[in-house]
Amino acid sequence: MSRAGDRESAASFAGRAAIVTGAAGGIGRATAATLAVRGAAVLVADRREDVEATAAELAGSGAEIVARTVDVTSPAEVEAMVVAAAERFGRLDVLVNNAGATGVPTAIADQDPAAFDRVFAINVRGVFLGMKYAMPHLAAGGGGAIVNVSSVTAVRPLPGLGAYSASKEAVVSLTRVAALEGATAGVRVNAVLPGPTATRMIGTEDFSGDVPLGRAAAPEEPAEAICFLASDAASFVTGETLLVDGGMSAGGPAQRWGAD
Repeated sequence: MSRAGDRESAASFAGRAAIVTGAAGGIGRATAATLAVRGAAVLVADRREDVEATAAELAGSGAEIVARTVDVTSPAEVEAMVVAAAERFGRLDVLVNNAGATGVPTAIADQDPAAFDRVFAINVRGVFLGMKYAMPHLAAGGGGAIVNVSSVTAVRPLPGLGAYSASKEAVVSLTRVAALEGATAGVRVNAVLPGPTATRMIGTEDFSGDVPLGRAAAPEEPAEAICFLASDAASFVTGETLLVDGGMSAGGPAQRWGAD
């Protein structure tokens, strides 16, 4: 059995560098904060300019934090983000593709094609671009970890969330392909599938009737799962999908997100 000190060391990110997208709030911010507290240098990226304020707050942990405003649907901006992190920190060990969008809950028959495409651009293209540009840097450093943030709706679709559910299932498929492609270079790729989480995305909506544990998650709960998969404690885990959903995927009534 591993000693407690060994387990603590495996969960440490001292001397490592990470990128977290969608880091201005919610799960992304909580993930960046956890990585920073455990010793990582972190580039926090978001399309919102308040990512600068997030970086300033996280810098209080003593870790090196860099903020960058990025549109994850732009190849040029994502590539520049990865290069900036690698140059600033001298290495890249972890990428967390967290940026995402739900779109407005809409029945498929009423879905605006442009709105559908926008959800896929952020949730799928953004993940693809992050992996495309980060994987060579991770491989060059001898390996590393990518964690893609999907959703419980990838395995338990909900009415009104056709674009979101389909995009998050696509993230799972991309994760598995990338895990196979990155394995020989020591690049592990996994996905976390959060259930309802108390973030700006869901607001004050009550999911107690849809989640067996009776509540939404705090952002720190899926963040812990993300950091586990990014750490040496998960050194033999790749191509995996980890549900952090309070039991939601196990069954129960399927309520429509965004319904009255």
